[in-house]
Amino acid sequence: MEDLSRLSVGRRNARLLALREWTFGSRLEALVACPACAEQLELDLQTADLCGGEAEMEGTGSLSLETAGYSFRFRLPDSTDLVGADAMDPGTLRNHLLARCLLSIRRGSEEISLAQLPEAAIHAVAEKMAQADPQADITFLVACPACGHAWQAIFDIVTFFWCEITAWSHRILNEVNLLASAYGWSEADILAMSPWRRQCYLEIIGT
Repeated sequence: MEDLSRLSVGRRNARLLALREWTFGSRLEALVACPACAEQLELDLQTADLCGGEAEMEGTGSLSLETAGYSFRFRLPDSTDLVGADAMDPGTLRNHLLARCLLSIRRGSEEISLAQLPEAAIHAVAEKMAQADPQADITFLVACPACGHAWQAIFDIVTFFWCEITAWSHRILNEVNLLASAYGWSEADILAMSPWRRQCYLEIIGT
């Protein structure tokens, strides 16, 4: 678990996408609200549509950047860096991640702090992090047929996959309850059946 938590966010997302495809298939159905008119759009995506490039850094190594007279050494954000991120506004989150992931900041031979950096240098580091781990920020273009507004929607594989697993588990529990009530079978016997066979018995109950 510790090794998995130290994967970069992009590598984590790539593995979750692969696991989701193995579990439920390559097709993803989602709903998104248009930010301009609030129209609910139904999206039909494929896992391949959401796959980007590989992260430049593996394990707990580091990357470097030199820009505007500053030299940076940094690592890519991982899952441990995102703990509590939901409660942060974008600006606070950016500074939080930079503070955790910047390993050294130098201007010439002088070691300096994050607070001493100009905004342009901070932006350059953030851009380099994004380029180095493209799967960390999964987006796709959406156009609203109702109002014509187009925007880049963010896809959160963690939330999406977890919601699917939760819905699937509730559906399986309901099937077990119906079959156990109708036939007196044990949970283990019902779960040992193939999905096709369970569905056949459920259709018989429903007739």
